[in-house]
Amino acid sequence: MKNPFDKHEIDYIKIYQDKGYTANFYFEDNKFLNTETKTEYDPTDIFIVAEHRYEGMSNPSDMSILYVIETTSGDKGTVLLGFGPSADLELAEFFNEIPKGNISKAEDIDDNK
Repeated sequence: MKNPFDKHEIDYIKIYQDKGYTANFYFEDNKFLNTETKTEYDPTDIFIVAEHRYEGMSNPSDMSILYVIETTSGDKGTVLLGFGPSADLELAEFFNEIPKGNISKAEDIDDNK
């Protein structure tokens, strides 16, 4: 059976927001920051607790990943990382530096039904 959220990142974001993942983040000058508190995080401060991959409807090479994250300071939110022509390569590299031990599916809504 096909998952009804397969093509709509916003649907997943809303579900995670309802679960308390409401912090917003941005990446600037090689720094990952909370938009509200301006707290700066290193890759070791980030825990990926779920991720969802999406392919572009018109071009499968256009891909995005929705990361559901928690931080060492208790912030919880989502980050949508695009791939393809408009990808933020520095942000992608930052997420590649998150230690493998900080990655789980603990909050994955697809795995925890």
